[in-house]
Amino acid sequence: MQTTRVSSLELPSLQPYRTLRRPVDHQKQGIFVAEGEKVVRRLLESDLEILSILLTEEWLAALRGNLEQRASQPELFVAPKNLVETIVGFPLHQGIMAVARIPKLIPLDEVLRHSTQPYFLAAVDGLTNAENLGVLVRNCAAFGVQAILVGETSSSPYLRRAVRNSMGAIFKLPVVQLENLAATLRAFNGQGITTIAAHPASSDDLLALGEVNSCCLVFGSEGEGISESVLAACAKKVAIMMSNGVDSLNVASASAVFLHAIRSARTNL
Repeated sequence: MQTTRVSSLELPSLQPYRTLRRPVDHQKQGIFVAEGEKVVRRLLESDLEILSILLTEEWLAALRGNLEQRASQPELFVAPKNLVETIVGFPLHQGIMAVARIPKLIPLDEVLRHSTQPYFLAAVDGLTNAENLGVLVRNCAAFGVQAILVGETSSSPYLRRAVRNSMGAIFKLPVVQLENLAATLRAFNGQGITTIAAHPASSDDLLALGEVNSCCLVFGSEGEGISESVLAACAKKVAIMMSNGVDSLNVASASAVFLHAIRSARTNL
């Protein structure tokens, strides 16, 4: 392994680490930042292209085995702890970060072609909070979702905070970027894929949904919920029935309940 020991963050290759608060710049460059030991380990275990890793001597020793197992080696920048501590969010990144290439987005028809039936898909509409999006991605991976469909009004699941909150689950889940989520859902309805809106205002109980085969579960934004056009495209609208005057849950929390219930309702597994 070739390593470069640095005493300053001014090297051009370290630019992404200096600009953690400029996610739009990272997206334009087609890169994302992974931070923290667990997320970087999972990135190393993935097939994604890793461009560089910035870490302390201690982390270099701890991850040597993981690094040596990779077919292609990223640039390794080793810095003293006090230098890495100057980067925003040290308690979260713990002195180890990596920059990787956002993978090529997969067309929806290709995802379906390589997925077993019955399909289990999830879609997000207007979801812009990176932390919530990251947790939702992690929940999707945990409950066996085959791909996440990102609507045109949602944030990228490769934002730094989304990657961190997914705990690296995003590395295992195909992402489909859509130009018109409503149109895609309408097409699903004619293809035997049931579209189900997670809609707090619905009077239909999630637990009374009955058997479900191929389906796409749709989640909306934190404040506005699912947009009218996307909601109209969904064949079913269900809600979590709650008590004590609570009208809704945070979308990250609600997604776990919906995904578990839908997985239990699916047949022919």
